[in-house]
Amino acid sequence: MFQTHYLATTPAGGTNSLVTLIIPFALMIVVFYFMLIRPQKKKQQQRNTMLSALKKGDKIVTIGGLHGTIMELTDDTVVLRVNDATKLTFDRSAISHSISPETESKS
Repeated sequence: MFQTHYLATTPAGGTNSLVTLIIPFALMIVVFYFMLIRPQKKKQQQRNTMLSALKKGDKIVTIGGLHGTIMELTDDTVVLRVNDATKLTFDRSAISHSISPETESKS
């Protein structure tokens, strides 16, 4: 009967079609880098700088929203005074941000 032969046909510019496939992926990677990865690295670097700059007497807020003053500080833990009699121990990574005196006086 009839025999049909299927030949692997490639367009005359085979490398041209490969380039048109790669360019959108490269553009996506560049967009992801500038919109997601780079800002996240910058934010993480700022957080690490803030955590390393903490010292005794600084007023901070934990991730859970607890406000306190640093009483003791080690490499990985922080002891906070919450009120006159209460001291709580947290991991240093549980600190959300430091409260600057300018911010405190405005509220």
